[in-house]
Amino acid sequence: MLRDLIQTMRPKQWLKNIFVFAPLVFDVKIGNPTYLLRTLAGFLLLCLASGCVYIMNDAIDAEKDRQHPRKRLRPIAAGRLRVGPALTVAILLALLSLLAGFWLSPGFAAVLLAYLILQIAYSFWLKRWVIIDVMAIAAGFVLRVTAGVPLVDAERFSPWMYACIALLALLIGFSKRRHELTLLKETADTHRESLQEYNLPFLDQLINIVTGATLLAYTLYTALAPNLPANHAMMLTIPFVLYSLFRYLYLVQVKGLGGEPEEIVLRDHPLQAGILLWGLTVVLIMYFLG
Repeated sequence: MLRDLIQTMRPKQWLKNIFVFAPLVFDVKIGNPTYLLRTLAGFLLLCLASGCVYIMNDAIDAEKDRQHPRKRLRPIAAGRLRVGPALTVAILLALLSLLAGFWLSPGFAAVLLAYLILQIAYSFWLKRWVIIDVMAIAAGFVLRVTAGVPLVDAERFSPWMYACIALLALLIGFSKRRHELTLLKETADTHRESLQEYNLPFLDQLINIVTGATLLAYTLYTALAPNLPANHAMMLTIPFVLYSLFRYLYLVQVKGLGGEPEEIVLRDHPLQAGILLWGLTVVLIMYFLG
């Protein structure tokens, strides 16, 4: 039961919570042990909270998951984990994460509560509405970033970063819908209600728009954000962002991936290289050339 419970909490998807470290890095406080430990604790609590959400999602969608070629193997859908005990554990862990979050920082706890409310609303209502479903996913990523701000008492974290994260999350969300539509074909609407309102040309157009907007927002961030080096050295990171976005689009539209974004990041070495080089360049510029 413990193994199935941990599997239902989807540890691979906890990679998304790494966005909580953005304020620590971009506010130039990664060398402060106190802020580093607080952010690490916040990351762990976000993982705990998101794990609770995944348990709730699987309990709600168990019947639909049984019709999905991959999701039918999840513990609740497969019948290995009963809904009642799973939901009880989810509620207890959610309360524990909120209490620990309040002890860590009241501001962080408030954002964590907002994140949980958003995810509950998504599970019951928002995921049924076309476009709104993906916007709710993007809001979850923005809240992950926002959660890191009170943990480091951020003073120079640029609002441009929120725009970049939101647009990137929209790109990932629409790409995931595209993969689901391609994989499930005529049975797509039986798995997810909002999929009957999407089609491939519409999703491809949305992906193109969001990709361009993401590149534009990041370029403006590197040129205009007040907390960056005055010599505009951050613009040197733009090629790595370009390559990483183009590589992701290649994997989604040519290789037919995109259903599990975290698996793409964990498995595709060229994409990993692009992200790593971007991160190293950011740290070099922010901490040594600023």
